[in-house]
Amino acid sequence: MPTSTESSLVELRHLTFGYGERIIVDDISLSVPRGKVTALMGASGGGKTTLLRLIGGQVRAQRGELLFDGQDVTTMQQEAMYAARRRMGMLFQFGALFTDMSVFDNVAFPLREHTRLPEPLVRDIVLMKLHAVGLRGARDLMPAELSGGMARRVALARAIALDPELVMYDEPFSGLDPISLGTAARLIRQLNDTLGLTSIIVSHELEQTFAIADHVVVLANGKVAIEGTPQDVRDSQDPLIQQYVQALPDGPVRFHYPGPSVADDFGPTQHGGAA
Repeated sequence: MPTSTESSLVELRHLTFGYGERIIVDDISLSVPRGKVTALMGASGGGKTTLLRLIGGQVRAQRGELLFDGQDVTTMQQEAMYAARRRMGMLFQFGALFTDMSVFDNVAFPLREHTRLPEPLVRDIVLMKLHAVGLRGARDLMPAELSGGMARRVALARAIALDPELVMYDEPFSGLDPISLGTAARLIRQLNDTLGLTSIIVSHELEQTFAIADHVVVLANGKVAIEGTPQDVRDSQDPLIQQYVQALPDGPVRFHYPGPSVADDFGPTQHGGAA
């Protein structure tokens, strides 16, 4: 697996982040290979989306290093952080389109916000990005007129509008029907390879994610439980990984959130009838 910034676009070195005393990621180290599709997986609350926010600089780690193309995001000043973000694209969960803007204007937004390109060139770029996701003909529709799958594809066109090096996807498959899900997965893989991107996908959809991922990282309890190929994860004999891959209800991940015992909350169990 990649261990240096030469082969990795993103690298975490002993990174720790939490809210107050609640630790979300605890002294983790991992690498995101350049030009590959990396999947971040694991049970809910494991820190997957938090890692995307850390990479994008929305939150800063308390300890450790987070390198983007060799530069430490945790120590970047505002100007350098904005420059780094222009090299990143983000597809938010459920798309997060601007509801009062047309499809065309949603995709044009980052171009108008971050560049001084003339409007005819903006038009050509927007139409090319929409064509890449199969929606050039939907340019004049409003978000309310789109299906869930179409909205996700428009959001993907917006995410690649500035030709980023890294695209991050937060649950790109949630809420999609099987056809739209398959279309979204194929698009992520095709765009990654055609445009020479590096992709990070946060997903719970095992089959489709394993089908397109080169590299899988499973997080659990704020740590990296396993890192490797999809087959490495499937073959793991770790009980936690087996529970996750096989969707087992019982295992290391417990149903009840840690807290006081039943006796502490309700008192000793009473047997028999009322006194």
